[in-house]
Amino acid sequence: MSRLGLAVSLAGTMLLAGCMEATLSPTSDAALTPRDRQLLARAPYAEAQIPQQFQRHIVEYTRQEQPGTIVVDTDARFLYYVLPDRKAIRYGVAVGEEAQAFSGVATVGKLAEWPDWVPTAEIQARLGPYPKRVAGGPANPLGARAIYLYEGNKDSLYRIHGTNQPEYIGQAISSGCIRMTNTDVADLYSRVQLGSTVVVLPPGQSVASTNTNIFARRS
Repeated sequence: MSRLGLAVSLAGTMLLAGCMEATLSPTSDAALTPRDRQLLARAPYAEAQIPQQFQRHIVEYTRQEQPGTIVVDTDARFLYYVLPDRKAIRYGVAVGEEAQAFSGVATVGKLAEWPDWVPTAEIQARLGPYPKRVAGGPANPLGARAIYLYEGNKDSLYRIHGTNQPEYIGQAISSGCIRMTNTDVADLYSRVQLGSTVVVLPPGQSVASTNTNIFARRS
């Protein structure tokens, strides 16, 4: 077989094995602003090697959420931004430990770039002491962007946000919030709108199992 034929064959095999998923460049920084580039150039942490499965991908998506919805699969450590035509952008995330994690349906009530961090009383008691307010920047635990989850008109105190600990992407270690790499959260932030629906699946539910069940019913 020629090299070209072998390459085509391998590419076809990879597409079938990945349910026709196509990798988006995990190093893409198109959503970053000049300020982002300046701040991240002097980030006070080592650049992490994110495992391939937690890098940004476009994937098949067969649940029923509308385009523009954010779905967090806490069991699998993935966040999906639903696209038209039964597709979604899948990002790797770090999620809260089960006893601290949020689940349910919320809306995007606020968006912020390089937000200040105000530790809650619970975080101060459990993990502190911290200053009452930490200014936004690359050392800030909220990272480059924060998407604030509201229940009705009330701030739930849970966030989707960047991180100054990218090595934890793919793990359950945070204080309930949903962490993304700063590049990925900037990409998501550029797509999301105020009022968008956010679905955080509880432990025991998974996007992958839903997709598998739907594909099984089709066959």
